Amino acid sequence: MKLLHVDSSILGTHSVSRQLSAEIVAEWRKSRPDTTVEYLDLALNAPNHFGADAIAVKGIAQPEPTEAQRAENAVSEQLVSQFLAADVIVIGAPFYNFSIPTQLKAWIDRLAQPGRTFKYVETGPVGLATGKTVIVASTRGGAYSTSEGGQATEHQESYLKVVFGFFGVTDVRIVRAEGLAMGAAPKAAALSAARADMEVATV
Repeated sequence: MKLLHVDSSILGTHSVSRQLSAEIVAEWRKSRPDTTVEYLDLALNAPNHFGADAIAVKGIAQPEPTEAQRAENAVSEQLVSQFLAADVIVIGAPFYNFSIPTQLKAWIDRLAQPGRTFKYVETGPVGLATGKTVIVASTRGGAYSTSEGGQATEHQESYLKVVFGFFGVTDVRIVRAEGLAMGAAPKAAALSAARADMEVATV
């Protein structure tokens, strides 16, 4: 079994999402010691934001790609191949400005490749990256899951579920710690709740 461990927090050792994603990987391996782990730190090694050179080779017919287009295509190919080779993907995904970090979005944009992670047929899109498990270490300073207003402004977990579902991943598990910036007691309760989620997510 292959596990891809992805972190995206910009906070380094102060990051709770990094702490939780590492704990998830450790818990997963306890009952599956033969799992091989590959690590990707998007805060240190993020792809360029998706631009014309990145999409040109895949989506636009042209006589000969430029050097810049070849370089961007090589990055996309490396990332999508790494993703497709993994059976399990553990993602540290903090909540930044109502959504995910820009580095994580840049990675997802490179995975969204027609013919690799999805295709269109007469009835609509079909995901091609089936049979995988995605576990998200979701961290938030505030509380968004407990009210209708909070849920309406949350584009982190909801986005990740939609985009990985689009890729064909139906098994998306959330390990959530929210209210981390609301004081010592709420933070402790959030971490306790996340570890309870973790026990279920890593079964």
